[in-house]
Amino acid sequence: MLKTEDMTKFIPTTRAEMEARGWSELDVLFVSGDAYVDHPAFGVPLLARLLEYHGFRVGIIAQPDWRDPQALQVLGRPRLCAAISAGAMDSMVNHYTAARKKRRDDAYTPGGMSGARPNRAVIAYTAAVKGAFKGLPVIIGGIEASLRRLAHYDYWSDRVRRSVLVDSKADLLVYGMGEKPLIEIVSRLHQGEVVEQLTDIAGTAWLSTVAVAGEQLPSFEEVSEDTQSYAQMFLSVEQHKNSTLVQQHGKRFVVINRSAPSLTTVELDQLYGLPFCRRSHPNYTAKITAFEQIRWSVTSHRGCQGGCAFCAIARHQGRHVQSRSEQSIVKEIENMTHDNQFRGTISDVGGPTANMYGIELVQRERCQKCKRSSCIYPQVCSNLRVKPERGAKLLWQISNVDGVKHVFVASGVRYDLLEQQPEYLHQLLDHHVGGLLKVAPEALSAPLLKVMRKPMPDCFSRFIDTFRQHNRRSGKRRGIVPYLMAAHPGSTLSDMVDTALFLCQYGLQVEQVQEFTPTPGTLATCMYHTGIDPLTGTAVVSTYSEKERRLQKALLLYHQPQNKRDIREALRLCGREDAAEKLLGAHRVQRSEDKGNVVSEKGSHHRRGKGRRVVKRGRNK
Repeated sequence: MLKTEDMTKFIPTTRAEMEARGWSELDVLFVSGDAYVDHPAFGVPLLARLLEYHGFRVGIIAQPDWRDPQALQVLGRPRLCAAISAGAMDSMVNHYTAARKKRRDDAYTPGGMSGARPNRAVIAYTAAVKGAFKGLPVIIGGIEASLRRLAHYDYWSDRVRRSVLVDSKADLLVYGMGEKPLIEIVSRLHQGEVVEQLTDIAGTAWLSTVAVAGEQLPSFEEVSEDTQSYAQMFLSVEQHKNSTLVQQHGKRFVVINRSAPSLTTVELDQLYGLPFCRRSHPNYTAKITAFEQIRWSVTSHRGCQGGCAFCAIARHQGRHVQSRSEQSIVKEIENMTHDNQFRGTISDVGGPTANMYGIELVQRERCQKCKRSSCIYPQVCSNLRVKPERGAKLLWQISNVDGVKHVFVASGVRYDLLEQQPEYLHQLLDHHVGGLLKVAPEALSAPLLKVMRKPMPDCFSRFIDTFRQHNRRSGKRRGIVPYLMAAHPGSTLSDMVDTALFLCQYGLQVEQVQEFTPTPGTLATCMYHTGIDPLTGTAVVSTYSEKERRLQKALLLYHQPQNKRDIREALRLCGREDAAEKLLGAHRVQRSEDKGNVVSEKGSHHRRGKGRRVVKRGRNK
């Protein structure tokens, strides 16, 4: 039971909390697949705080039992609408591994308990809300709805599914980060418009029963039956310049309005300056792992211009980086220092890529004519102003805030960009890296990196040399943790051998390898499903067998004795037996007396990590 002083501190989740504010009904009911954590890195609380700031009465029902209508009715019928999100992750990614095996835990649920949200949560929650409140407008959004807004390949059913707007029977879909579209939707409903009239809002999708003007994509029926049509659809979406997209589904048409304008720096500053408690709701008795990881972190920017094939951040957060002001970030941290639970350590300052803070376009109009999928690959675009001094200055300012003892950058860096950011690199290495620096080359074979849209191996070599030279000059013993991926489209056993030999050459070892999972909205998923790179038209071979996935992972974990048999078989299958001596003889796992310590970089002992961060710095709503 909440203490009296906490009754109005959080967004209401019970009738008692509503009554403490003097409310008899809500304007907007949020339904979320995540537990309620009042922190700006969690999308539903952020949107709820924003609507609250604009004068609307909002409440949150977190992880309700979708099979029980009464679970949705605890706050009563909202006056305007319900807003539904599966949570910070796609519910199918949250539930299943790349091998389609059920995960045993959920980092966004108290105590890590799995099963608190349904499969395809947007569809299930929408059906539950429509059953509980007949005729109530339902708006869907968040990462699951955003990336499934068109016909899409679904890995878990191994088929092309219809737009989630069609399958959920929701009234509107908000894609992207959603602040501006949601404010306009709620404001217009408040002014008396009905949801059927809200067909002109940027950043939304809606269903029409008649043909609508716009760029006509191949229909659902076409893309579900023909991989060439699917690849063409993806290319059209990837290269369209903010026009209306239309895709026929049977007798109806999914209409994707132009994207919502990005938030300005002033708007971002206002958003992150809202009164977040930085607490999980007091009614929870167990810890929420995702919250513990990011509680004392700060979002400095959003969006990504990297264009990696396997990543959907750009399609959700935007292709252009939007940065907060230094003053806003410092003020947020000053407020954190007044929290009696803060111990002086900022765990992360960053965004999808930490060192993209402050990036700007030289001429925005040039981007309207550009068809590149990445502003950084294969080289940094001349229209990109990297501004290396801004990130360095920001870290320096944060470090000098009273009450701050340590500032870390944990959300990862683009080492190819660091070559243009000497000030940031020196500041980072001098003061903001602990025992390990996380970087994500993903692979170290040139042909595969071209498919991934990642920098070439020689770029990573230069970064390693720079990092180690800095270690020698500073007398520090620190390691590099390279994140690697197996079974990405275009990945062969020979590519994995080349990657393993690179690791061997530089004395690097990894303890975990991510297995590629085809998720909606990414270029890599299109390649996996169609066997085509839609940007070039070339054929791409994907790894479908469980055995080859296992062998690819074994090669990247060449130093683990239990992988010896698989490595020999992989080398035989790809005709690379010449690499056996280096991979099987030169490097073995070296363990300290404490078995919890492993060698992450040859010669440097560090605490065993837990693999990739559960919470990506890019906020998913």
